[in-house]
Amino acid sequence: MRSLPKTTKAHAVCVPYPAQGHIAPMLKVAKLLHHKGFHITFVNSEYNHRRLLKSRGCNSLDVLPDFLFETIPDGLGDQIDADVTQDTSFLCDSISKACVVPFRKLLAKLNSSNVVPPVTCIVADGGMSFTFDVREELQIPAVSFWTSSACGTLAYAHYKHLVERGYTPLKGTYLIKLLLISYYHESFRSKLFM
Repeated sequence: MRSLPKTTKAHAVCVPYPAQGHIAPMLKVAKLLHHKGFHITFVNSEYNHRRLLKSRGCNSLDVLPDFLFETIPDGLGDQIDADVTQDTSFLCDSISKACVVPFRKLLAKLNSSNVVPPVTCIVADGGMSFTFDVREELQIPAVSFWTSSACGTLAYAHYKHLVERGYTPLKGTYLIKLLLISYYHESFRSKLFM
């Protein structure tokens, strides 16, 4: 496929939830968009980006000039062991609080660059609800990408009913409580399930 001229090339910013089961599928979507002529900016958490570079090598991500990797902090700070999956319960909470400002700054940097085309769309993991707040502010089209199975998505959509009927949260399950908090986060709920 012939590439579009630089001035008219679409630029997708892909933002996966910072966990392996989310990063790998988003990377596949980014590669498909790139194959169709998009300029891609793939946004990792600083923590996962360091892990990726450690496993693949320092220059492994500098292959294509129109497929860039950028980072934003996840709000958890540096952890001592860089080879472990982060605690999901803390990650859910920190992402909603710590990522919006760095993401807004990243989009501003990309849009003011003379090297990359302006951002034309955002492809965000369903768990990265802050991206939709920034999308509204900057009036950039966005889509939500869900990596869970149809069954998992359906269960997530019905958490409210499970709570109302007393089926959840189970006693002592902090993770489920955090998932419910993210579901009830107004900007997330109103944009995805209403």
